[in-house]
Amino acid sequence: MARFKEVVVDCDVPSKMARFWSEVLDGYDILPYDDAEIARLAALGLTPETDPSVMVVGPGTRICFHLRTGPRPERNRIHFDVAATDAAAEIARLKALGASFVREGDGYTVLKDIEGNNFCVVSE
Repeated sequence: MARFKEVVVDCDVPSKMARFWSEVLDGYDILPYDDAEIARLAALGLTPETDPSVMVVGPGTRICFHLRTGPRPERNRIHFDVAATDAAAEIARLKALGASFVREGDGYTVLKDIEGNNFCVVSE
């Protein structure tokens, strides 16, 4: 049987998206860079800020924010649903992080992340 290893999100600036989502999700953080990984990136002319694949880890499935190339599709192929006990307060917090309002649904609110990908805040 298969199981999730990680969720991969194509994006324009992986480090920026990783920072955004590590602030959105409770218990998640950017996977720290050790000296060997920093050296590997440097050999490629990269830094953690320009890394084409930034990992976010936490209590659940890890998330990989991966540099996308080519034209952006009109609709993102994957989106997150995040649960909150106080949806209104969470929506305000997410908007302060850079999310923008799209629309209200029955028991959920659709927002866009900092690169325009839809995600939903669901009332717990």
